[in-house]
Amino acid sequence: MMKKKSEVEDSATLITLSELHDPNYGTMDGHGVPQKKRNVFSDGVTRIDFVLVWDEPVNPLKESEPEDKSSTQAIHRKWRTDFLSKLQAAGLQQEKKEVVQGKIKKTYILLSAPWSTLCYYAEEISLRVPLQVETNEDSNWSENILGKLHIPNILAQQVPNPPPDYYTCQFHSKKLERFLDHENQDTFFKTTQRHQILYEILSRTPYGALKRGEVGLARLISENAFTAAYPLHEGPYQMPKGPADPESLSTRQILYQYWARWACWKKYQPLHHIREYFGEKVALYFAWLGFYTGWLLPAAVVGFLLSLFGIWLMVTDVPAQDICHNGDNIVMCPLCDICGYWNLSSICNTYRAGLLFDNGGTVFFSIFMSLWAVTFLEYWKRTCAVLTHRWDCTEFEESEERPRPEFAAMAPTTIRNPVTGAEEPHFPETSRFRRIVTGNTVIIIMVAVVLIFLIAIILYRTILSIIIYKSRNAFFIFSASRIASLTGSVLNLVVILLLSKAYTYLAQILTRWEMHRTQTKYEDAFTLKVFIFQFVNFYSSPVYIAFFKGRFVGYPGNYYKLFGIRNEDCGASGCLIELAQELLVIMVGKQVINNVQEFILPKIKTWWNKRKLHPTQREKGANNQESAAPWETDYELLECEGLFSEYLEMVLQFGFITIFVAACPLAPLFALVNNWVEVRLDAQKFVCEYRRPVAERAQDIGIWFNILQVITYLAVISNAFLIAFTSDFLPRLYYRYTTEGSLKGYIDFTLSVAPNNFTQSHMQCRYRGFRDEKGHHTPEYYNLLAIRLGFVIIFEHVVFLIGRMIDWMVPDIPEEVEIKIKREHYMAKKALAENQSLEEAILDESSRPASELRHRGRSAASPRDTDSPPPSLTPVPEDKAEPV
Repeated sequence: MMKKKSEVEDSATLITLSELHDPNYGTMDGHGVPQKKRNVFSDGVTRIDFVLVWDEPVNPLKESEPEDKSSTQAIHRKWRTDFLSKLQAAGLQQEKKEVVQGKIKKTYILLSAPWSTLCYYAEEISLRVPLQVETNEDSNWSENILGKLHIPNILAQQVPNPPPDYYTCQFHSKKLERFLDHENQDTFFKTTQRHQILYEILSRTPYGALKRGEVGLARLISENAFTAAYPLHEGPYQMPKGPADPESLSTRQILYQYWARWACWKKYQPLHHIREYFGEKVALYFAWLGFYTGWLLPAAVVGFLLSLFGIWLMVTDVPAQDICHNGDNIVMCPLCDICGYWNLSSICNTYRAGLLFDNGGTVFFSIFMSLWAVTFLEYWKRTCAVLTHRWDCTEFEESEERPRPEFAAMAPTTIRNPVTGAEEPHFPETSRFRRIVTGNTVIIIMVAVVLIFLIAIILYRTILSIIIYKSRNAFFIFSASRIASLTGSVLNLVVILLLSKAYTYLAQILTRWEMHRTQTKYEDAFTLKVFIFQFVNFYSSPVYIAFFKGRFVGYPGNYYKLFGIRNEDCGASGCLIELAQELLVIMVGKQVINNVQEFILPKIKTWWNKRKLHPTQREKGANNQESAAPWETDYELLECEGLFSEYLEMVLQFGFITIFVAACPLAPLFALVNNWVEVRLDAQKFVCEYRRPVAERAQDIGIWFNILQVITYLAVISNAFLIAFTSDFLPRLYYRYTTEGSLKGYIDFTLSVAPNNFTQSHMQCRYRGFRDEKGHHTPEYYNLLAIRLGFVIIFEHVVFLIGRMIDWMVPDIPEEVEIKIKREHYMAKKALAENQSLEEAILDESSRPASELRHRGRSAASPRDTDSPPPSLTPVPEDKAEPV
């Protein structure tokens, strides 16, 4: 039976504290290239690993006036004092800088970790360090293809200071001499690894009662006790004035010169440099984005060629000529209750425009895009396997990722990890299950809200059409359906963007409350929640137009109604062109809005942050920018908001170009152009406008890959139904087969005559459908229905079968990577082999049940499993050594 933690346990710290002092820490970057000593303490030696910042008003109280201890400012001051004192006790060296700007005092706390602290926590968080340099050269698929064809590769570029590749294993302080470059304490740990260690300490250091979750830097920032926390950039991103040796550039300058500039749009991304500076998670995002953009090129070319084919059909299509030349003789029934009769020839231009999307090439392109999506994902798995092995993240989620600080603080029990054998916090599954069910209920409610808004927009289009027809303006009456459809699409886009903001905030609260163990599981749960909502939010309107609009209308004299209003019918030129219009408005409109926001808003925010500086600071200007303290310069930059919104934008785009590609073959082309811009905008944000994010490790792109797979399956089914039930492909094919093979008379074949009891007028009119004069379905309707259902079954079975064959033929991990993994495991065992007595101790420990559940307490864990102080790695006499 599990019990709550006692009050005594509440005062326990997540990181046991001790005084550690070691003057050995470096001032060089990960490549070993000497940099100007900007990121150092006042002594010019001690390296700055992290910066904490808070703002507070200059105290207007007189010294005789006591401060209210219950005020928010006093509580924050107490939290900061306790937090910083525990950081100092944990071994972190600190230096305080204060800057008074008007009535605001900014306080900067510069943090540095000594060598012994770095070694202790590197072993705690399972950092991987090099054993031996690997000499294999990198290559990619496009470079290999161009080389075989003897075509010059204009995409290649020589980027200076390429990070070397290593065979690595987890760090062990007892085996320090076995690791590469172990004698150089300045450069042994990379800059990003130092940041990871500092952030680990900051995230797990408490400042109050653990039962209230008062632990970690993130909580302090959310409570506004600190305003910012960040590692420092490696100097400015601008190139030095005058000629400079490329090898002497900092990593940030290299990334700007060879990646973030617009002139680099046609060059390969320097992924290894990105990983070296920003960490694996950011590098994997840009690797996926570049890979996806490269694969969009063939899809865009094929879609563009099919659009040219559609332009040719606009001129030569027989049914289009019939409508334009003979349409005056065909009177169509009103499209709404107060609408008038209209001539079929009035839709001549829009019908021809619809041939751009609705033609025989649509079937081929739908099959092509379905197989393209499957092949794209299979080859991305291979590319991801190569990169994660090169970046030492192959086993990250299984054995190296630690529990989240919030989870560790709130979990009432502990359990032994079956993989690592370490004692870890545990949250009861029954309690988590109840929370997850509650969160899913909220998701269902929010999805219902989206559907309510969808119904409201449908009613809006119908009511607007009625209002326009009552206006008696000839121009507006002629375009009533198009005006209602277009304004409805714009209104739908506005509703989508507004609901997205509100739901994302709600999803964050729910996901934190569900208590997920690791950061990866937390992000996956949050991503799934938001994507389900966004999927319904963005795709509900296109799905309605593609599969429901115009299906439940009835026929003249017997129209179906909803809330007393006649059900919405497709426009005069059909539903497919309306679907294409909806896709272009939502997809392209969202992309334009996002790109404008990403280009303009960061610049405005950065300008405003600099504007808030003291006037004497602003008067220095750009010429004296380098003289400003680096922690002040970086504080002016924007906080990095993570990668969620970037992934979400691209995955939603992927859905548009696959699920509805039958309605808009030009969608991949628009996506390709957008992504070329997106890569540069994102690169500039990370290099020039964001504070440097803490490097995070990742094994893959997370649950986004599973979402992409689901979208691929949905795309096959969606395109099958689009071609079968929304486009004119199968009716045209059926008409050719049942007649002389010509489409002459096809328009008359698709129109029915209104029943005699149609009460609006004695004038005979026509409407779309396969019905007789009494409103009953004709045999052609049932024949076409059988053909359509058969097409759906055959289409999806053929595409899924070919997709499975591609999956079977393309292995997930390349053979050379499997060999490297085995080689690395062998070298790690050889380098870190322990003596026989330790092996016996490990065997004895592993014989204990892996699922043994323990109540949390200091007596239940080993010295390593408890938060024991980091031992000093310098020799200590036995008579002076403190007991652990």
